[in-house]
Amino acid sequence: MALIKCKECSEEVSSSALDCPKCGFQLRKPKRSFIGKVFKWVFVIFNLLMLVWLIGGWNAASEVSSTATTAAEQAGAAIGTGIGIAMILFLWVIGDIILGLPVLFTRPKR
Repeated sequence: MALIKCKECSEEVSSSALDCPKCGFQLRKPKRSFIGKVFKWVFVIFNLLMLVWLIGGWNAASEVSSTATTAAEQAGAAIGTGIGIAMILFLWVIGDIILGLPVLFTRPKR
C-alpha cells in the first residue's frame, strides 16, 4: 500500500482510498466486480432481446391483421395481438425485476 498525494489538498493518502479523508476529493472511481459486470451485461442483453421480440411480434401481428378477410379474423387478430403484447410486457417486467436486483446489489460501493 503506497501513499499518493491528493490533487486537491496535497495530503498524503493511501493508494487504495477512493476519496481523500481530509477534503473528500474523489481520487478514483469504484469499479464493478466481474460478477457485477456479468449481471449488468445479462440485464442489458435481456432488455435488447425483449425489445426485438416486442417489435417482431408487433410486426407479425400487423401482417396477420392486414391479410384478414373477415371481421371475425380481424377481431381475432386484434385480441391475439393484445394478449401477446401483454404477455411479452409481463415477462419483460418480471425479467427486469429478477435480473435487476443482482445488478443493483453488485453495483460498486463507495
